[in-house]
Amino acid sequence: MPHNDRDLGVAGPAPTEPVKGDGEKPAGPARADGGEASRSRTSAPEIEAPALQKVATGYITWMMIASFGASLALMVPLSYSLALRISDLAPGREELLGYVTGSAQFVYLVLSPLIGFWSDRTRSRLGRRTPFMIAGAVLGVVALFGIAAAPTVFLVGLVWVVGMIGWSTAGQAIQNVQADRVPEEQRGRISALTSVMNQIAPVIGIGIAYAVASSTLLVFLVPGVLGAAMLLLFPVFKPEGDSRALVHTSDVTLKGLIASYGFNPRKYPDFGWNWLGRFVFFMGLYFNTTFGTFFYAQRLDLPIKDVAGVVATVGAIGVLAAAVGAIGGGFLSDKLGRRKLFTLIGAVLFVVGAVTEAFAYSLPQLVLGAVLMQLAIAAFSAVDQAIVFAVLPDRAQAGRYLAVVAFAQKIPSAVAPLIAPLVITIGVTAGGEKNYTQLYLSGAVLALVGGLIIKFKVKSVR
Repeated sequence: MPHNDRDLGVAGPAPTEPVKGDGEKPAGPARADGGEASRSRTSAPEIEAPALQKVATGYITWMMIASFGASLALMVPLSYSLALRISDLAPGREELLGYVTGSAQFVYLVLSPLIGFWSDRTRSRLGRRTPFMIAGAVLGVVALFGIAAAPTVFLVGLVWVVGMIGWSTAGQAIQNVQADRVPEEQRGRISALTSVMNQIAPVIGIGIAYAVASSTLLVFLVPGVLGAAMLLLFPVFKPEGDSRALVHTSDVTLKGLIASYGFNPRKYPDFGWNWLGRFVFFMGLYFNTTFGTFFYAQRLDLPIKDVAGVVATVGAIGVLAAAVGAIGGGFLSDKLGRRKLFTLIGAVLFVVGAVTEAFAYSLPQLVLGAVLMQLAIAAFSAVDQAIVFAVLPDRAQAGRYLAVVAFAQKIPSAVAPLIAPLVITIGVTAGGEKNYTQLYLSGAVLALVGGLIIKFKVKSVR
């Protein structure tokens, strides 16, 4: 039976109207604002979406805890423990870390729309998204066991593909629940709070891993098991509700699976323009983060090995700035009912930070530029996430479309590092210093263009 939670303010999905004997189709899918599309006798919705109702503070709290857990489990290996394991197995072969993490990212990127498509169509007593949280966490924990025991880097890479798929699927399921359940007036603050959890989790997680660094097994398992437990508390205390009554009216076809990798921008212009603006913004962001360590070494005239302390300091301050940016942008955008204004403010702040860093030759200037950029990235990301939920072509297929949205961030993360080396050689003579000024200014221009696209081309969101 569907779960009824008074604190949540949302019951499990109400049973939908079945197809009548005379061929009349059920009502159209719920829109992103919680309304309902017009009824049609000629075309039925592929999947019916659950209703939107305001969620309570307790629900938001458990969602934040789940987001923290998913980020803890995923980001600690990416930020620390995988590098430690590869260093043990292949000393001096740091480049292998890039191959391991890049390969896993690529495999998940290819599979993510299919996973989202499957999630949208899942009918179970636990709901549509909960089975993917559970399966993802189980896969992730098993993979961490395997990495700790793997005798070669090749096996570490193979097992981490499983781990990446598991933890990323679990994390994506949390975002899918936000699209399923959270109404427009709460999306900014919830996106902001979950974003802050995603920022804080790796910092705390690396501290936990460092505390048990004497044991390879514990370095992987302690953050992973803790993250999985925090993630799974969400469906335990705030069950999603039975989804078996939700309807879908079409069979899975090869054409449908291929279509899940894209969308029609003419049919869904706001979704398309927001996707493009997000893509361009993140191209600018990754321009300005790809060579961070080398940039600091050049500007501070330090050996590469001595830059770690600077990077750690900037990172710690950046987390605080990101929290301020995400919460400030998210809560204010909810209060004022304005989204696009804050994405543009985020883009402009990014420009100010990037220009500051482009012409910085002292630690205080570099820290100021980095803080402004972190503030900007967090404000932009939190509010644009709320815009994404508002312009989804079909909220009933949130899993599929959010996977497509992820392309706008993942593709730049792969492409920008390939283009950036060309930018830093512009105007450089043989043996001369790399042109990081040009790189950071280019990133600033791209970020601003991304913000302007969203501000002036997305029409259905204020």
